[in-house]
Amino acid sequence: MLTENYQSQSALPRVIGGVGSVALVVGTVIGSGIFLVPHNIALEVGTERRLLLVWIVGGVLALAGALSLAELGAALPESGGVYSYLREAYGKLPAFLYGWGMLLVIESGSVATLAVAFGIYTASFLPLSASGEKLVGCAVIALLTAVNVIGAREGSAVQIAFTAAKLAGLAIIIALAAFFHGAVHAASHSPLPASHTAFSSFGIAMVGVLWAYEGWHMLSFSAGEVKNPGRVLPRSYFLGMVIVAGTYIAANLAYLKVLTLPALVQHQRVAARAMEVLAGPRGMAFVSALILCSIFGAINGNTLAGPRAYFAMARDGIFFSAVGRVHPRTHTPIFAILLQGIWSMLLAVSGSFQQLYTYVVFSGWIFYAAAVLAVVVLRRRRPSLHRPYRVWGYPVVPAAFSLAALAVVVNALLREPGECLTGLSLILLGIPVYFLWTRGKIKGMGPVP
Repeated sequence: MLTENYQSQSALPRVIGGVGSVALVVGTVIGSGIFLVPHNIALEVGTERRLLLVWIVGGVLALAGALSLAELGAALPESGGVYSYLREAYGKLPAFLYGWGMLLVIESGSVATLAVAFGIYTASFLPLSASGEKLVGCAVIALLTAVNVIGAREGSAVQIAFTAAKLAGLAIIIALAAFFHGAVHAASHSPLPASHTAFSSFGIAMVGVLWAYEGWHMLSFSAGEVKNPGRVLPRSYFLGMVIVAGTYIAANLAYLKVLTLPALVQHQRVAARAMEVLAGPRGMAFVSALILCSIFGAINGNTLAGPRAYFAMARDGIFFSAVGRVHPRTHTPIFAILLQGIWSMLLAVSGSFQQLYTYVVFSGWIFYAAAVLAVVVLRRRRPSLHRPYRVWGYPVVPAAFSLAALAVVVNALLREPGECLTGLSLILLGIPVYFLWTRGKIKGMGPVP
């Protein structure tokens, strides 16, 4: 049988260095959001100050979460990331529900959302129908799935290259805007949202911003493949998120230097419109190419890191045993990578951009709150655990993050109940699946031989 040719080793080789770790943080977070989401934020807020405030708050939240996970990653440097932390703090069922949710909605949904955006922007260069755009997105998923099957070192190299390219491209936009004088007004005088933005509107704006920051936790899944994790993980989380937040705020300032807030409301492709003003049609083409480069790197980061959670689940005996096997030549969990790739392609074909990212943010942040709170739980439950790094501002930072994350989740549920309840239902479907699995009712489950 095919599966008999696979190793059952419990650990993946540590081949990702410090630069690769920072690139995984930055390159996975910066995808399509910074090019599209400012329009969505402008629809919800009433002033430029509030627009920038939403991005700053989102960045602080993501940094607080990342630094909290850095403590857990340094103490538990194994593949699986958030899944492993939930298992250690709360047991196998909550951890399984997260892994189940990752596969059905959260992680595969992130890849699918990015792929849909990739197809949309490819249409700037090629005459594509709606189905053609989704076909292109699926082709990119397939390509990067193949790259990461070949090896984590190869996936990390792709990540470094595309992260450098997208940062360089954003730097060009920011630099050009710095020398621009005057701002472009909206063609029509559409009313802006109320100047005194309600809490619920701020919360919905946060959903879009948190999508743009989505991926701050992805390095945790590859912790088992990071060299010297006790030192590298905390530094990579901190440096990576500072780079991301600084880039996002600078990019929004650049957009506002070129376009007024009503113009941001009017134009969905904010970056493309800004560069059209700065450099004409060539500027629009430049942004489209930059977005494709950025999305490509983000899909690669999710493809590199996400499947490690399914790998860890299989190692725990609560997922298909084949998913926990490592190929003897590539030293990668190829069944886990293929599983996520195939499901992501199905989601990309079936969903829209905004619908998919609402699923991702709502479902994911429920578990991110629980994972960060695991810092407090494990400090009490396992005080003797060696912790090379301890999160700054404990216990305020992890507790504040968890409360803020839950507030965002509740607000999203109240404002967009349809998409949120769909995502939640898919996750809760994992409860009967878990019990069927643990009682041996589903074939292919069990310890990895």
